Amino acid sequence: MENKRFFTTHRIALSALIAALYTGITFVLAPISFGPVQFRVSEALTLLPFCLPEAVPGLFIGCLVSNMLGGFGLTDIVLGSAATLAAAWMTAKMPNVWLAALPPVVVNAVVVGAYIAVLSATPMLLSMLYIGVSQAVICYAIGIPLILYIKRSKILEKYR
Repeated sequence: MENKRFFTTHRIALSALIAALYTGITFVLAPISFGPVQFRVSEALTLLPFCLPEAVPGLFIGCLVSNMLGGFGLTDIVLGSAATLAAAWMTAKMPNVWLAALPPVVVNAVVVGAYIAVLSATPMLLSMLYIGVSQAVICYAIGIPLILYIKRSKILEKYR
């Protein structure tokens, strides 16, 4: 049986690239990436764990860095990053790309929606709805086409 380590130099570099991409997209689009009503386009990358396990730590680190530099302070840093980590891990376990988009939508709607409601004095259900709808649009309209393109192009075969 072949012994494959998860944390090879190649995989660490790929995770770092994903973290940088997530953070870069978040800050290029900062005016719409933070706030009670947000449209964080970088969340399209949360579907990457479906076909690329290296994306799980990369997404966590990218979200952590993004939330450290903007957003809702320590609550956002801890809970937002933990929500991204949990959703990324669940996405990696999904059987198809359509279901892979559900964890980022549901986890962020509930977790991020809840603490944004508390921190911004927005009604809880409204905050969860704002986050859930924006996540759904991003994951289904941008994330799924991105994953389908990656799988169809076989680009990952070059880097394995």
